[in-house]
Amino acid sequence: MTVDLDALIARMTWEQKLLQLQIVWRPDAAEREALLRRGIGSTFWPPSAEEANEAQRIAVEETELGIPVLVGLDVIHGQFTIFPTPLAQAASFDPAVAELDARVSASEARSAGVTWTFSPMVDVSRDPRWGRVVEGFDEDAYLASVFAAAKVAGYQGRALTAGDSVAACLKHFVAYGAGEAGRDYNSADVSDRRLRELYLEPFRAGVEAGAATVMAAFTSLNGTPMHAGRALLTGVLKDEWGFDGVVVGDADGVAQLVQHGIVPDERGAVIAAIEAGVDIVMGGTVLVDSDGVAFVSPDELSEERVDDAVRRVLRLKQRLGLFEHPYVDASAASHGTTERYRDLSRQAAERCTVLLTNGGALPLPDRGRILLAGPYARSLDHLGTWVQHFASTVRESLADAVAAELPAVDWDIVDGCGFFDATDASLGEAVSRAADADLVVVAVGEPSRISGEASSRADITLPEAQRRLIHALCDAGARVAVVLVTGRPLVVEDWIDRVDAVLCVWHLGSEAPAAIARTLSGRANPGGRVPMTFPRAVGQIPVHYDHERTGRPARTGRALLPETIAEFTGPNNTDDYYTSKFLDLPLGPRFDFGHGLSYTTFALEGFSLSTEALTADELDAGLRAEVTVTNTGDRAGDDVVLLFVTDEVASVTQPVRRLRGFSRVTLAPGESAAVGFRLDADDLRFWADGSRRVLEPGEFTVTVGDGTSEQRLALRLEEAA
Repeated sequence: MTVDLDALIARMTWEQKLLQLQIVWRPDAAEREALLRRGIGSTFWPPSAEEANEAQRIAVEETELGIPVLVGLDVIHGQFTIFPTPLAQAASFDPAVAELDARVSASEARSAGVTWTFSPMVDVSRDPRWGRVVEGFDEDAYLASVFAAAKVAGYQGRALTAGDSVAACLKHFVAYGAGEAGRDYNSADVSDRRLRELYLEPFRAGVEAGAATVMAAFTSLNGTPMHAGRALLTGVLKDEWGFDGVVVGDADGVAQLVQHGIVPDERGAVIAAIEAGVDIVMGGTVLVDSDGVAFVSPDELSEERVDDAVRRVLRLKQRLGLFEHPYVDASAASHGTTERYRDLSRQAAERCTVLLTNGGALPLPDRGRILLAGPYARSLDHLGTWVQHFASTVRESLADAVAAELPAVDWDIVDGCGFFDATDASLGEAVSRAADADLVVVAVGEPSRISGEASSRADITLPEAQRRLIHALCDAGARVAVVLVTGRPLVVEDWIDRVDAVLCVWHLGSEAPAAIARTLSGRANPGGRVPMTFPRAVGQIPVHYDHERTGRPARTGRALLPETIAEFTGPNNTDDYYTSKFLDLPLGPRFDFGHGLSYTTFALEGFSLSTEALTADELDAGLRAEVTVTNTGDRAGDDVVLLFVTDEVASVTQPVRRLRGFSRVTLAPGESAAVGFRLDADDLRFWADGSRRVLEPGEFTVTVGDGTSEQRLALRLEEAA
């Protein structure tokens, strides 16, 4: 059914228009019903299909205009079936993992009456102190852009009108991940060039992929709070990119303009936000009170801007098919996960694990005596941040899962070492029992509650109790393999060189223990890569692979491979004194972007470009890069091939390299495959400032690598004849 939106808007009173522009933050049942009868345009999920239908019934049947409501919910990495956190998904270097999560999430959510999710978060961040890195994808604009598009495609499906699709929301626009000191909600100051190259790019990709909505960031950027950032919300997002969807404020973000100090009161905040381009106010002052009195008048707020916002909201409802089909079939609604969806969650989780180090302890033997220690031996806290209370629980512990996976192993499970507490007695018990074990697996990490929103950490090491456990076992001479469960890159310097292997598993969701157990046994071969750099110390932050060149580089201007870094290790880095480095740290991070090992080995051979020199016009047709990958080991596994470009001489200082492509390939022992990439002019362009993107002739280096080895070729972009 096509609704004449202009005619509908013409019928609306000022108050009815304002009601379409608000979603109230976490109303109770009575408040929600009262708002619906008033004609509010959006609500949070009630939460059941039956209650969602009742909300729609009130809106459609008991209000003058009969406009259905948008039903929103934070479905971040699962509604009932929980998938790996977004950062873990990025570690897969497989966008199909993100799309699968979003597809399952959308199906479960829409069946229950949800029509709008506040996801994906596409904020790029280079600061792991920020807790919300777990909700985003990585430190790189290209990888984040690919995953943003995949997540949008998964949520929105073949059509928003479909019964298994929800409207996606790109957040938080923009540069939320650039907050000073990694503190949540903190201010950011970013050059126009970096804003364009890094922070805006994943949003542009998400808009291009068709994202229906965008959320404004809590933070201020270059002195302007984003909820009042007209130059970006309207100038870039709506005018330059042609975004015709809805911009929603974050929770109480409009009202917080008062706290930012740019308006004297909430009336001024509402006016500033809507005039800037916010279309729906989340929380804060109710725009129309219970007596039907509008909070602001047409004399204070442009009616043309309000009509534009209302049109965007109504158009989204039309695209969702809500005017024709406002209700869901409650009898067919999802009320929890299914075995099929759990299995898909486990498969996704297995693709996200990253083998950081391995001296041979992994995969685990299928016989012998193995001690399992650490808080994650028994804990069920694998779901991660941003999981609703009605989500399906983790059904088994890691202790249960490894016992089922390797039944011939004599498993010994030691308890008493918690996330934040470990007594001398509990440590002594672990050490004593380790003496009788062939190997010790220590399952440690960050519990979900200390990652995510409002969970910035100044010290991103493991909690002290867990570090004490690792050191006690190593001091006793035990051979230790660490399972690291985390929502962010951690500083692991004090123990990483003492253990035999480290498997980083992130927070993997509903089927985490089974996925971890299968990976420890070798039935699943870890093939993930680090999507965000692991620093050696907090003082090294921000640290990222695509840092700009400096006039005094420390030995090399390129990101260092592990074998290169090893040449410069030592407590006092005084070689090459007057260069850009820390005196008390080895060069480079502990684990660079793209690092990851496997239970097998790979070789890259025969790297080639379709041409070594071409003009810009010829580049428009595309350039082919190809390399052959061979599994040189004795078991099947996945390699991730990364393609980087370096602009050797440019008018503006460039990064040492930029990611321009990646491919994950599965190979049997001895099998080879050709992995190809296409480069075009956009891959060589850069922002000269905030308004000009340029392509300059000159010399480039194209690099392929898989985190352990790499090959390089020269490319020359020539002046057109």
